[in-house]
Amino acid sequence: MSTPNPGKTYHSIIIGGGHNGLVCAATLARAGKSVLVLEAAAELGGAARTREFAAGFKVSAGAHLLHALPGELIRDLDLVRHGLSFSAQAIPSHALRADGGSLRLAERKLDGSDISAADAAAYTRFSETMARYAAALLPILHMVPPRLVAETWAQRFEFMKLAWQIRRMGRQDMRDLLRIIGMNMYDLLDEYFESESLKGALALDAVLGAEWGPRAPGTVLTYLYRLAGMAGGMGVAQPAGGMGAVCNAIAKAASLAGAELRTSTRVRRIAVENDRACGVELESGEVIRAEHVISNADPRTTFLSLLGPAHLDTGFVRKVHHLRASGRAGKLHLALTGLPSFKGLATTALGDRLLIAPSMNYLERAFNPSKYHEYPTEPALEISLPTVRDSSLAPTGRHVLSAVVQFLPYDNGPDRDDNRARCLQAILDTLERHAPGLRGLVTAAELLTPWDIEQEFGMAGGHWHHAAMGFDQFFFIRPVPGAAQYRTPMDGLYLCGAGCHPGGGVMGIAGRNAALQVLRGEK
Repeated sequence: MSTPNPGKTYHSIIIGGGHNGLVCAATLARAGKSVLVLEAAAELGGAARTREFAAGFKVSAGAHLLHALPGELIRDLDLVRHGLSFSAQAIPSHALRADGGSLRLAERKLDGSDISAADAAAYTRFSETMARYAAALLPILHMVPPRLVAETWAQRFEFMKLAWQIRRMGRQDMRDLLRIIGMNMYDLLDEYFESESLKGALALDAVLGAEWGPRAPGTVLTYLYRLAGMAGGMGVAQPAGGMGAVCNAIAKAASLAGAELRTSTRVRRIAVENDRACGVELESGEVIRAEHVISNADPRTTFLSLLGPAHLDTGFVRKVHHLRASGRAGKLHLALTGLPSFKGLATTALGDRLLIAPSMNYLERAFNPSKYHEYPTEPALEISLPTVRDSSLAPTGRHVLSAVVQFLPYDNGPDRDDNRARCLQAILDTLERHAPGLRGLVTAAELLTPWDIEQEFGMAGGHWHHAAMGFDQFFFIRPVPGAAQYRTPMDGLYLCGAGCHPGGGVMGIAGRNAALQVLRGEK
């Protein structure tokens, strides 16, 4: 990493070396600006880094499959030349059942012995319809959100572009999109399908990383958000070397462009002079000055801890306090002595994306306990066995199982260790029902609850998106009114993390947009 440069005033200091912070740094450095990235951990990447959780066993620490990194960003930053490669792309999903049945879901095709002809045809129709709607929303993901009250012709033009994206779909699609976008996924899937297993698998994609079940209004929006991230891309992909390889390639692009990257460097506070952010003070006491400070931390941490309420309007502070950011997704890592065998699944499919969400009611039952700060006895799981395609992540002949676990409460109470241990056993019981003998293969296990995610990655509330993806925290007003265009009420301070539009997922759009806002502000 870079060595300190005492006395230098940088164009921009970026707090946090996660993927958005690194994309922001690379974009500014390529524009000829002096940039310093400060990361508290010993490694760059944040929740998208690859780390060893047991001797010889490595895993993508947070997100474990890539689905939203834009192809244009890969090309613009030349990430392939900087070492990014993929073990697999366009990975299909398999919906598993404890009785041995399974469905294979590809982009437009559905396979399964007990799928009716009506559901097979409906799946093609549903996939094509949702893909059109997602493609219409894709430009919105890349857009800097216009202000709700347009003050200039440039802002009015942004509104016109937004309206055109919807209107150009045609009257029928436009009407249907406006009808369903506020719906819950449960009702929408009931309109299309009969198969409970199929509906459960599709509904899981609407609630992954979220804090509600499929009956919640707005889950169609989160489903389309996921599809929009994949639109025109590589589908679900597994980076060779884990998610850390993505951040390493971005970091190399930033460094070669001239950005300075410092790890094991924790920021204590954002320095303010004359009502403007002017740099940072480190835990060591060192003060580093900059014309702009860009925070990749979550909004609560940025405004309430690093900046401090004293520098902000009381009404704005109240909005930040009420920001919904309590995570419900956990992460499971297992070190295995061999490859497990899942009922109804061929060995050749073990490297694919495996889903345990056999019905929408199953998902609702998995969600319900978390409302009362309790743990599910039968959680929903998104499972990956990355070592099937990438043997570098484990010793020879051994394997890693990585799973996103829905829905776990944010548990910071005195019994959290015992609760975590009981939850781990419930997850292993669930896996054992689908993969008999798996328990006997486990040599090490790690379960990260939302509280653990908060402690390890510094995300307030342990929320992967830094803030819930509801209509009241989306697009125009994400994360809160007054900070929705990457700028903040404090001059010189910007946001670039997942708490900004378009939200979470390893895509880097928030980082790039924040950099562009900084550059536009200088014109």
